[in-house]
Parts: sequence; structure tokens; C-alpha cells
Amino acid sequence: MSPFSLESQVALVTGANTGIGQAIAVALAQAGAEVIAAARRDCDETLDLMGSGRALQLDFADPMAARDVFAEERVDILVNNAGIIRRADAVEFSETDWDEVIDVNLKAVFFTCQAFARSALPRGRGKIVNIASLLSFQGGIRVPSYTASKHGVAGLTKLLANEWAARGLNVNAIAPGYIETNNTEALRADAARNQAILDRIPAGRWGRAEDIGQTAVFLAAPASDYINGAVLNVDGGWLAR
Repeated sequence: MSPFSLESQVALVTGANTGIGQAIAVALAQAGAEVIAAARRDCDETLDLMGSGRALQLDFADPMAARDVFAEERVDILVNNAGIIRRADAVEFSETDWDEVIDVNLKAVFFTCQAFARSALPRGRGKIVNIASLLSFQGGIRVPSYTASKHGVAGLTKLLANEWAARGLNVNAIAPGYIETNNTEALRADAARNQAILDRIPAGRWGRAEDIGQTAVFLAAPASDYINGAVLNVDGGWLAR
């Protein structure tokens, strides 16, 4: 069997209704996995693109939303992609916007990983792929809770790898660069901002959601079995600039 095959594996992808999450779900399905597409909204389009799979409604406004999911069925691969962002100057940023982002982007990631591990550790095998960000390494502006949450995802990925690697669970993360999704449509529509971003990317192009999807396949597959605690930049060279 190919070291990149996911045949006979069951994967759960959060935030799979659109954008990067949708591309990850489709890529995992193409590699042979049975994919559970989880989101707070319907995943009909994702299921159509996969041609198979199942949908699961999960709203991580409740960080414990997935606490019972893994007790009910076997899942071999967990991709924590669901996330939100709030923008305001730091001096004006509200407690509500802080708490909502931290709950979804960090607290939910930890407790979903915990629930998955309680099921997977006795089997001695499992893969977790967390979606971090360039703002796991940089500060950004006007997104204090998002930046804090993504720094937290990077640190949490390393901590969980330290605890679980010897027990058969691989925990890694992907830090996407500037990707062509609905979330970046306004940036790409601004000619000056778009050009400034392109000038900084050595690859000379925006990333595609499929670039993240294929990286997730690698981190979910046997080919990455000796990779633990990595935060893999998929950014066209942005951070190297």
C-alpha cells in the first residue's frame, strides 16, 4: 500500500463546509479515507465534492461540542480546522470578541484533541492535524484574540506531541499562508493590498485551498509517522522572506 494512502481510515474534519476545511475533507477522501465533514452549517457541497462521506453538525461556540463524538464511533484522523476571527484595534477590543475567538480557536481544539485521544490512545495509533496560521509566528494587527489563539495552537500541538508521540499518536499542525478562500476575497479585490502580498511571497502566487488539503493528507498518512510536534508552514515562502 502507498505510504500516502488513507484506505480504511476514518477522518473527522471540523469546519469542513467551505474553504480550507472543505479542501482538506475532499483531499482526505481522494486519498481513500471515509470522511466525516463537521461544521455548524450544512456540508452538502462538501459531500457532493467528495462523492461520499457523512456530515456532522458541531458548533464550537461550545468548546465541548465534540466531547462524546469519539466514544460513539472509531475515528483515526482528526483535523481541527474550525475557527473564527474578530477585528478591532487592541485598545478597543471587547471581552466578548476575545472570549468567543479563544473558545472556538483554542479551547475547543484542546478539548476535541482530548476527547479524540481518550479513544485513540488505547488503540495505540491516531493522527491529529491542527490548523495553525502565519499568526502562530507573527503578530499581525487588529486581531489580538486570533493571534493569541493561533500561538496557542502551535504550543498546544507541541505539548500534545510530547505527551502522546510514544503512545502512537502523531500531533502536528499546518500554518497556512495567504490562501484563496472566501475569507481573503476582500484582500484580493484590493489591488494595492493584493500586490503588496504577492510581492512578499517568493512563490509569486496566492496559495490554493488544495495546497493545504494535500499537506493534510501527508500529515494524516503513514508517510509522516516519524513527524511529531511540527508546525508546517505552507505559505509559498512568506516566512522565509
